[in-house]
Amino acid sequence: MNIPSELLYTKDHEWVRFDGEVATVGITDFAQSELGDIVFVEIETLGQTLDRESVFGSVEAVKTVSDLYLPVSGEIIEVNEQINSNPELVNSDPYGAGWMIKVRLKDPSDRSGLLTAEEYKNLIGA
Repeated sequence: MNIPSELLYTKDHEWVRFDGEVATVGITDFAQSELGDIVFVEIETLGQTLDRESVFGSVEAVKTVSDLYLPVSGEIIEVNEQINSNPELVNSDPYGAGWMIKVRLKDPSDRSGLLTAEEYKNLIGA
């Protein structure tokens, strides 16, 4: 199970990479493996400002549909267009080309509620 130590994580299996006031968000390797083959990603929140833990989109796999929860409050400033035509990138490269959104942080203190890689490993029993 790939759990990069430089990222932060949520109990809902999203990862977050911070670059100043912008956070890049995706789902973890664990989440994509549990979902199975991802066939569709729906994110229609571009330009919206949402609170932490709000649903920002959904992922459809062969056997289920899962909501995606925003790990930090802020404005959705970019959606990864590549995953519209290639949703399998979420399976093959969840921490790279399979990222989902970029968020301009509303409150930098939102980081405090996120899990470290070690805490996330404990959560999933890795």
